[in-house]
Amino acid sequence: MRRIERRVRKHYGYTARRVAVKADRPWYYRLIIGLLCVSLGFGLAYLMMRSSDYDAVSDQLETITHENKMLEFKLIEAQRELQIELATNNNLAKDLATVQDENLKAKEDLLFYKKMLKK
Repeated sequence: MRRIERRVRKHYGYTARRVAVKADRPWYYRLIIGLLCVSLGFGLAYLMMRSSDYDAVSDQLETITHENKMLEFKLIEAQRELQIELATNNNLAKDLATVQDENLKAKEDLLFYKKMLKK
């Protein structure tokens, strides 16, 4: 009985030998399987891209990009016109102020001359 217990402990106990388990497939099988999986992934991605409306989306992107550029040009043109209008408005405001000052001086002079004539 002791003999059997020793054998069981020797094979299955804490003092049992360590065993390395190796896969029974060689490394090149793993490499082939990995390459097949990668190529399958690329193939599926290619098929999904071909079957989708990629051409329609790219055409729409081109159209929208062209429209965006045209709107940018229009925006720049409108900004330049606004700057010109603001500069013109400022110049006209200055001219108006000087003309009003001259008009006020002329009215004062006229009033002065009218008073002189009445005396």
